[in-house]
Amino acid sequence: MVLNNQRDMFKKGCVELVILAVLERADKYGYDLMQEISEKSGGAFCVTEGSLYPTLYRLEDKGYISSRKLKTGKRQTKVYYHLEETGREYLEELKKSYYAINAGVQSILEG
Repeated sequence: MVLNNQRDMFKKGCVELVILAVLERADKYGYDLMQEISEKSGGAFCVTEGSLYPTLYRLEDKGYISSRKLKTGKRQTKVYYHLEETGREYLEELKKSYYAINAGVQSILEG
């Protein structure tokens, strides 16, 4: 039980990183983002709608991403998210932090 909670906390800290990394490759809509994150991580990292959309809105409010609505059917629209230049810069900062922390933890684990 404790391990699952710790794993969830760790994942929450990485949500922005993985969303921006996926958007770096191509514009995506919400469901597509969730699917790609799950597929690329081999199912180890799943983002729910409950954490995806608040994160997307927060990233958009900060100017890191933008959104555009595209009509996909008679009444259906999809909101596609796009990584802005400021988001690319922020992603690079997140990557540097992630790699530094990961290297530090790896060093500790290896003793």
